[in-house]
Amino acid sequence: MTVLPADGLSLAAEFPDPSHDQWQSLVEGVLRKSGREVTGTAAEEALSTALGDGLTARPLYTSDDTSADPGLPGFAPFTRGSRATGNTTDGWDVRQHHALTDPVRLNEAVLGDLENGVTSLWLAVGGPGGVPVPDLARALEGVYLDLAPVVLDARSASGPAAAGLLALYEARGVAKDAARGSLGLDPLGQSARTGAEPDTDEAAHWAGVCGREYPGLRAMVVDALPYHEAGGSAAEELGISLATGVAYLRTLTASGLTVEEACAQMEFRYAATADQFLTIAKLRAARRLWSRVAEVCGAPGAGAQRQHAVTSSVMMTRRDPWVNMLRTTLACLGAGVGGAESVTVLPFDHALGLPDAFARRIARNTSTILMEESHLARVTDPAGGSWYVERLTDELASAAWSFFQEVERAGGQAAALRSGMVGERIAATWAARSRDLARRKEPVTGVSEFPNLAEPPVEREPAPVAPSHGGLPRVRRDEAFEALRARSDRHLAATGARPKVFIAALGPASVHTARASFAANLFLSGGIEPVHDPVSVDASTAAAAFAASGATTACLCSTDALYAEQAEGVAAALRDAGAEQVFLAGRPGEYTGADVHVFAGCDVVAVLSSELDRMGVA
Repeated sequence: MTVLPADGLSLAAEFPDPSHDQWQSLVEGVLRKSGREVTGTAAEEALSTALGDGLTARPLYTSDDTSADPGLPGFAPFTRGSRATGNTTDGWDVRQHHALTDPVRLNEAVLGDLENGVTSLWLAVGGPGGVPVPDLARALEGVYLDLAPVVLDARSASGPAAAGLLALYEARGVAKDAARGSLGLDPLGQSARTGAEPDTDEAAHWAGVCGREYPGLRAMVVDALPYHEAGGSAAEELGISLATGVAYLRTLTASGLTVEEACAQMEFRYAATADQFLTIAKLRAARRLWSRVAEVCGAPGAGAQRQHAVTSSVMMTRRDPWVNMLRTTLACLGAGVGGAESVTVLPFDHALGLPDAFARRIARNTSTILMEESHLARVTDPAGGSWYVERLTDELASAAWSFFQEVERAGGQAAALRSGMVGERIAATWAARSRDLARRKEPVTGVSEFPNLAEPPVEREPAPVAPSHGGLPRVRRDEAFEALRARSDRHLAATGARPKVFIAALGPASVHTARASFAANLFLSGGIEPVHDPVSVDASTAAAAFAASGATTACLCSTDALYAEQAEGVAAALRDAGAEQVFLAGRPGEYTGADVHVFAGCDVVAVLSSELDRMGVA
């Protein structure tokens, strides 16, 4: 952007515009100082980041990075927003999720949220984690149903829950045109979660009821969360949502609705992650893609997708759950900037069980602060025009459309679920991501990076667990490291001490601190307590220091030069003192003496799991 002073002259007029080659040359110089001899496009690639789905975030974007015309907010293809005003009038809808079986407790939580900033309710109804359908009236006692939209999360109890809510509207005297929200029917999403055959006839029935009698109620939701929570990528999440939406269009139009009426009965639900740019691009791409579907179906004006964004449960951690507040803040920012009409922020203790009042308060206040203090809702599509965001939106849309076509070639969403095609594809994606997590290429703060073994655990009331019926799995980023930490916890409970590793640092602190810190952090992520005392050792002092540590394992930490001089002798002294395993922080080199090498990019989960096995930690 060129800044012009009052006299109209550019402040940058006397400075020549740098070329891309000049910038690349400077990058080569910086990389050369770090020991990486790369030139040309390889230098730029060295600073690029893989995002999955074959997408890459490059370090520099310019006006040459053209993409499809995003149009204007409120107009097809709706990339920049489904409404011309976006969320600028009242901000986005703050939708809190509640999953309590006791209607009295649920009512207390619901009223507390509505009195303090929540603008709509997302209620689990029926099943092991929801309020029973007959108790819905008690749960919503005191709620002004003509002012507070209600969205149902009833899953297998969708039909009875829908009937119960509409009966409650009638009993409370709520005018049919005043009812707002969604009945939440999603037979294909329920099939993905449970493996059961989808009942689309029931969904079509309620869509017809809402279309004829309740203009402010949507009957159906295209929920992409089951696929995200199974480990799917952003493009897979989008592609499956398109396939699901198209399947519902076929069902609803076959039942007598027009394409326009069918589109009006659907809300789309997506996951928002801590990668705010990918979240922004995903929501923008989703609107563009659905606009294309509506256009092909002969209803271009019906393609304004209604979006509900939910902060990702996959990214939530059980250890150091306070960091989840940062993750959900970034996700909420991405959802709001990306143009979602409704946003649900999961409480920071979501992974631990039922949230307490403090966690729910922080969750709802996240949206309030971003809207009222950061003013994120005052501009429609603030990321629009960014060369990076526009290019990422375009590339993500292309990848998602390709996967959508794969699902359609497989016979549509129902057939793709039934055949296992969707499950196999998502499983392969999660397996690749799990490898990155195990190697800490995708770090998880408080879990795989900077863990704190001394931090007391946060306890919560357990949440009811739905029985598994063979649907898609639910995964978390922390699960592999959580399993290691759980083994350490059991060992601590049984013996009074955690498994330990002795940090044998060679030379002064100025040369060994980097690798000693790396090694300590690595072992802590698996629940193995590092003992770094004294600060440094050599072949004459290592044995006594190791014996005093109480460890059965040691790790050498220093520079390659000192490894060449001392590693073999110190390792021998450690073994003579009883060390059953000697690690070395660094890649294998000309030096000898270590049994196992640990280094950036190694499979930390495999290394630590093997070590806990060797230690007899169950």
